[in-house]
Amino acid sequence: MTRKLILDCDPGQDDAISLFMAFAARDRFDILGVIAVAGNTSLEKTHRNARILCELTQHTDIRVYAGCDAPLHHPLATAEEVHGREGLDGIEIYTPQMPLQTQHGVDFLIDTLLGSEDETITIVPTGPLTNLATALTRQPKIAPKIKEIVLMGGAYREGGNITPSAEFNFYVDPHAAQIVLECERPITVFGLDVTHQVLSSPDILARIKSINNKVAQAAHQILQDYSRFEIDRYGIDGGPLHDPCTMAYLLQEDLFEFKQCNLRVEADSPLARGHCVLDFWNTKPLPKNVKWAHHVNHEKFFDLLITQLEKYS
Repeated sequence: MTRKLILDCDPGQDDAISLFMAFAARDRFDILGVIAVAGNTSLEKTHRNARILCELTQHTDIRVYAGCDAPLHHPLATAEEVHGREGLDGIEIYTPQMPLQTQHGVDFLIDTLLGSEDETITIVPTGPLTNLATALTRQPKIAPKIKEIVLMGGAYREGGNITPSAEFNFYVDPHAAQIVLECERPITVFGLDVTHQVLSSPDILARIKSINNKVAQAAHQILQDYSRFEIDRYGIDGGPLHDPCTMAYLLQEDLFEFKQCNLRVEADSPLARGHCVLDFWNTKPLPKNVKWAHHVNHEKFFDLLITQLEKYS
């Protein structure tokens, strides 16, 4: 039986790799739709980029929706310095022929969940959580329909990648993160603690470049540009593959180690906006509202990524 997914993203170079992995696994995933959100770049560019990626992979039957164009309360912060002016450095940017759906992404999310049985749809947010938080606020009855929320966001031991203490997605819309973390549904979280363990090193890039298909070649170009920035900024061996961790988990859960914890997010402090307060050692009698990923087998992770990219040959 295929698993029903709604992908909520802000492509974004690492989002692109995550989508490549998802689209290569349609024998396992029933992808109900892709919702774009403003994050790595503007909404106009993220929904365009999502459609370019659908066309590149020849999965144009997947419906793409535009969601929220700004966070709930803060002005939009973007990351073009990482992902490029168009949000997707490494491949050709053009106006896709594939149409954008006319329905708003949040309305699609609400209607799809309300029309489903309880605990049947997995939501995979890899950008700011604005779309899902808006849907939960507008129609709380959708919560029981969610099987699991598998998200990329947050940091504990790794500090932050946009401020000293905040990861980008939670920083952009911390109020949305608060709403989602309090929705009382199963939530699996891939923060910087684990994503910084999967680096697109020169050896990995060479393996991807050796795959003879246009999607793998696009992945190589994307990651080559992306890695260059991360290496210069952090002095590490390659770009961390943040968002693909969500898809790797859905494909092969045993790649990761987890701990049930309480997770809260600081929303209003000017100094610590987006900071994660993770009770990793369960020091307080608080609800264990997330399954926190803290370790990954990076060799098997990249074996899986290579396998997914080879499927396009």
